[in-house]
Amino acid sequence: MLRSLDEAVPLLTATDDLVLGLPITAVLAQRFRLPTVDPAEFPEMIRIQIEKALPFSADEVTTDFEVIEQSETGSVISAVAVRNEQLAEIAAPLLARGYIPRQVTVYAAQRASTYAPHGNALLIYPEGEALVSAVTENGKISLTRALESQQVEHLRLELPQLALSAELEGINTPFPNVLLDESCYQLRDTVQGILESPTEIVGIELPPARVKLNLLPESWRHRRSQLARQVEWRKRLIWAGGAYAGLLIVLLACLTYMRLEVGRLDRRIAHDAPQTEFVRGTEASWKALAPAVDSHYYPVEILLHLFESLPSADVRITAYNQSARQISVDGEANTAALAYQFIDKIKKNPELRMFQFDMAAPRILANDHAQFRLEGRPR
Repeated sequence: MLRSLDEAVPLLTATDDLVLGLPITAVLAQRFRLPTVDPAEFPEMIRIQIEKALPFSADEVTTDFEVIEQSETGSVISAVAVRNEQLAEIAAPLLARGYIPRQVTVYAAQRASTYAPHGNALLIYPEGEALVSAVTENGKISLTRALESQQVEHLRLELPQLALSAELEGINTPFPNVLLDESCYQLRDTVQGILESPTEIVGIELPPARVKLNLLPESWRHRRSQLARQVEWRKRLIWAGGAYAGLLIVLLACLTYMRLEVGRLDRRIAHDAPQTEFVRGTEASWKALAPAVDSHYYPVEILLHLFESLPSADVRITAYNQSARQISVDGEANTAALAYQFIDKIKKNPELRMFQFDMAAPRILANDHAQFRLEGRPR
């Protein structure tokens, strides 16, 4: 068991996910009833209320809040504030090692979220030499008290006052759930006698429960982001260096292999050169003769397939020209849409698939007809 943060810091590393739970004595917890249910209005209204309760300026404290409950007429809010200077003193062992928590919360809120997530409860547990009593609603802190000792006289004096304060704040009492830490088992009969409610013994949860409340100052957030980026860049540089070294090895191996392969291919090319030249010459001859011997290139066949692709009688072919390597078709359509339908059907015609047809934007005439020109080339 670690008794202080100084003892815990040597066990931590920079990559650990740290959550700092503050004692009740370090924070101010307030319960507010706000006349709104709009979350966008909460921060400003809570800031005003906190400024009234604290003798410090808003720049000297960090605040956060949680919604206890909402109704049609308003919202009940649990707001917590901590002075930045006091927070820095508490976290000094962490900050001295460059460890910045991911979240700064209140330990009482963590225990309340674990053991009393719904309804009202009174949580009693020790923090150092002090005995803490915290009133919670739906797992959120409403009121807190810290007793200097665990003497029965202090309990008999403070607990009734806490219950009265809770009732004045509009919190239903007596508490249906009274939760006493296992280390304070000897106080169970006393607490039951004072509050006249059954008292349940609870243990220490490991790890602490997750809560929304976060009192991490903005300067700490910025510094944490910087440290995270530095760690990330360090990892990237290490990976990049390893990848670069591996890439060099692979490149050298590839270069050696490619040189050997190029030499082998050069020998194969030299050996197959006569046959390759014969094939190239034959292919060139067939390409030159294709328009004369392949029926797909015959003008009559092409014209037939063009007329088959006409979408309607409102599209007319006015001119047709064909050379060995190019076809041009001029035409006129009643609308530009028909011209586009024509080129689309030509492209889908399986008998014309050996040509690549393109059409520029049609020219619109005075009578709203569209003149178009198609150009086709063998693929």
